[in-house]
Amino acid sequence: METVILAVVIAVVVIGALGGLVVGSRRKKSLPPPPPAAPDITAPPAEPHVGDEAETPRDEPRRTIEEVDLPDGSAPVAVEEPPALEVPEIEVPEPTAGRLVRLRARLSRSQNALGKGLLTLLSREHLDDDTWEEIEDTLLTADVGVAPTQELVDGLRARVKVLGTRTPDELRGLLREELLKLVGTDVDRTVRTEPEDRKPGIVMVVGVNGTGKTTTTGKLARVLVADGNSVVLGAADTFRAAAADQLQTWGERVGAHTVRGPEGGDPASVAFDAVKEGKELGSDVVLIDTAGRLHTKTGLMDELGKVKRVVEKHAPLDEVLLVLDATTGQNGLVQARVFAEVVDITGIVLTKLDGTAKGGIVVAVQRELGVPVKLIGLGEGADDLAPFEPEAFVDALIGE
Repeated sequence: METVILAVVIAVVVIGALGGLVVGSRRKKSLPPPPPAAPDITAPPAEPHVGDEAETPRDEPRRTIEEVDLPDGSAPVAVEEPPALEVPEIEVPEPTAGRLVRLRARLSRSQNALGKGLLTLLSREHLDDDTWEEIEDTLLTADVGVAPTQELVDGLRARVKVLGTRTPDELRGLLREELLKLVGTDVDRTVRTEPEDRKPGIVMVVGVNGTGKTTTTGKLARVLVADGNSVVLGAADTFRAAAADQLQTWGERVGAHTVRGPEGGDPASVAFDAVKEGKELGSDVVLIDTAGRLHTKTGLMDELGKVKRVVEKHAPLDEVLLVLDATTGQNGLVQARVFAEVVDITGIVLTKLDGTAKGGIVVAVQRELGVPVKLIGLGEGADDLAPFEPEAFVDALIGE
């Protein structure tokens, strides 16, 4: 019996020990940390909607329309006027009558060498063959040309031989008469701008690059305005960027309207529109400035012929003026020949005749083309383009 009781006690002790071990091991294990508390999230302020005020509206007293002070109309209300557009001042060109006489001093400064040289040679006591050869050389150097030079020398030799003794005044008179024969005094040098049966007169200006063609067209507009004509300018030189602007500036100075097209556009179209607008405006003259052509470029010269044909759908051209640089001398005659074949030149404008140009080119180019020199340019001034007057020109050549 005692043995049973002892076994039971031992079992109880063992069970109690095992239970203590289990409880102790559970206490030694660390419990997981509690989950973090959820953060407090503050909602963003609501975005303002259309019509909402940026700030919290304030309670302010508001006035009714009856309480608002309105202007009674007694005080003047200042109204700002729009700035006035700057209108270019219209210039009054110099009258063309006698213009070459007024510019004679400028011409004679560069041309006196020819006249003085000839008078010095003719004043020698004995005019032998060597002297006449020197006279020929002087004329050829002045770009008179071979045939006109021979003609002038033959005429002088015959008259000097008959005259015998020669005073300076007689020699000057002889030389003046012979030079006038070469230049020509019986030729119509009027720039034809007034056809009898219609308006406007149509003038086309042609020439190679660098001759002053666009400037000459602008100056010619001044000449025509000075004579009482209304002018429309056609900027058909669409290949040179500044040509249309340059021509328009010339036109604005004298109140002439300029018709232009896009850069690089069809020049024949611009020329056509210029004549059309000239008719609509009732203008007296339409001046068409064409692109400068190199006389060796066949395609460009053909295009110049196209401009002429398109313009003539309106009316025939009254004048085709060829602008030549007088300083090019005999080389300018090559250009003149080609242009004459393409567009039937009716008149010549010699520019830069106040520089190193020789006056004899006037004679040579007229003989070459069979058309007269009608205008000459004697400087860079706006009114330095003058109608050609043979007497004033020869007087400038031989001096006082």
